Amino acid sequence: MAKVNEAAAMEIDDPNSNISDQISPKFSINVLQLLKSAQMQHGLRHGDYTRYRRYCTARLRRLYKSLKFTHGRGKYTRKAISESTVTEVRFLHVVLYMAERAWSHAMEKRQLPDGPNARQRIYLIGRLRKAVKWADLFSHLCSVKGDSRTSLEAEAYASYMKGNLLFEQDRNWDTALRNFKSARSVYEELGKYGDVENQVLCRERVEELEPSIRYCLHKIGGSNLQASELLQIGEMEGPASDLFKSKLEAAMAEARSQQAASLTEFHWLGNRFPITNAKTRVAILKAQELEKDLHGPLADSLSAEKRLVTFDKVFTAYHEARSCIRSDLASAGSAENVKDDLNGLDKAVSAVLGQRTIERNQLLVSIAKSKLTRRRDDKNEKVTKPEELVRLYDLLLQNTADLSDLVSSGRDRKPEEVTFAEECELKSLAFRAERCFYLARSYSLAGKRSEAYALYCRARSLAENALWKFQAHSKTDQVSIFNRVMIKELKTLYDECRSYSCIEHATGIIEEVKAPENLSKKISTISLTGADKKVEKYLLEKLDLYEPAISESNVKAVPRIEPFPPAFQSIPRNPIVLDLAYNAIDFPSIENRMKKDKKGFISRLWG
Repeated sequence: MAKVNEAAAMEIDDPNSNISDQISPKFSINVLQLLKSAQMQHGLRHGDYTRYRRYCTARLRRLYKSLKFTHGRGKYTRKAISESTVTEVRFLHVVLYMAERAWSHAMEKRQLPDGPNARQRIYLIGRLRKAVKWADLFSHLCSVKGDSRTSLEAEAYASYMKGNLLFEQDRNWDTALRNFKSARSVYEELGKYGDVENQVLCRERVEELEPSIRYCLHKIGGSNLQASELLQIGEMEGPASDLFKSKLEAAMAEARSQQAASLTEFHWLGNRFPITNAKTRVAILKAQELEKDLHGPLADSLSAEKRLVTFDKVFTAYHEARSCIRSDLASAGSAENVKDDLNGLDKAVSAVLGQRTIERNQLLVSIAKSKLTRRRDDKNEKVTKPEELVRLYDLLLQNTADLSDLVSSGRDRKPEEVTFAEECELKSLAFRAERCFYLARSYSLAGKRSEAYALYCRARSLAENALWKFQAHSKTDQVSIFNRVMIKELKTLYDECRSYSCIEHATGIIEEVKAPENLSKKISTISLTGADKKVEKYLLEKLDLYEPAISESNVKAVPRIEPFPPAFQSIPRNPIVLDLAYNAIDFPSIENRMKKDKKGFISRLWG
């Protein structure tokens, strides 16, 4: 798709295309596909409106230069684009990218960290007005110079921009609703024709417009939407829903600040702590609203990923409340009553935060357990190992111990606090049994039967002890949902420990009976050479280490005694003396010094 758009852009920027444009009476632009491709490739995939605005500016500069439609060299002279000016399709691109640049600039101001102030909001609305002006001009030019499909898409684009302006101005909700519905109906009709890619883009745009339409109906009074339903609508993704999200966050913050005026006390385990700081009230109220999604009637319908995201938002809200409480403590001075109330409130908020942390880790445990028996996850993720569950239960034990210490830290404890501390101890017993069970599974997968059997027996003992204490606690107190779930899980764990211990016992006996046979087979595979050339260490090199080489089931490579044939080794020898100067020496003649042979008479005759 990117290559096709780049090729189309190259054709548009080519000055030689004037002839073909002059011949064709109507221009054609796939507006939605062009904008979606530019937005996804230049920042809006990650919500970076600054990058997209700079791209629009650079694109306009290239179009002006290729069209020779510059606005003067020294003095700026504005050139208007009218029907007579549009002789190429690139003039329509100029108007479209002017609207996009103004819209992206407005969205950039909307996404400031603390939100736009009064001055920035005036500038934001001015940029949206500019975007509406250019979108109207684009729609008018396309109705004259474009074909029917291009004119229809341009009209939908102009309606969408008008709806955004009215949406931001918080007025004329019926007009904004009419514009959004007009754009939706156009995209619904366009989604029935064309190629598959165009149909998908049109359906996505319809889904992005749906939250704004529902919010307009809510403001008019034609829809009885609750705050939780609005939040669910705001979870939709896409550039068209970013303005709706910012508006929704501002509305929810205003509603929380109004509701926070009635939140004067924080109730926890029979204690009431006054809340004097307005920021603390808003943060606690936000956390309590999010907790309703986790523990409400619709909690079971939420996916695990959405529940984890909600937990993160709850943690952020409670941490914000704690930071406000700590700042109030620092500025409390010597007022002991105020300090006691703030310390109690900090303890209560910390305890609730610890409870939510335990619930989140339990959710992670349930996700890991669901992946433990799979071979492969749906998204090609790695399967869960028992060691990961051991680590999660270690975290749960630590969280439970911290929460128990926090609750037990006061001098005068109420019966509710004592009961809560006992529940923490019961949870700790259950978590210890689960941890021991999955530790045994990890040893079983490693082939260590004796250790696994001992750990399964220990886990069964811990599960039996925890189950007995939970049942005794349930008789004296009202049985909660959590206790029922834990009793059921502990019974299942006890049965699994018993069955797994029997399996490990039987497997260990079978392996012990077959040990001599397996040992002889493995010894028979030992060789000097071997087929596997990648050997980390030979047996003769590990004589000082007590590591079994043939009895372990997880040893993949065949053991080798020593490399054969042995490698060459360097040895010392006598030095070699080479007399290189002998051939270059000119020796003197010594014939005069040599003894001459004396010859007789007969030798002289025959010599």
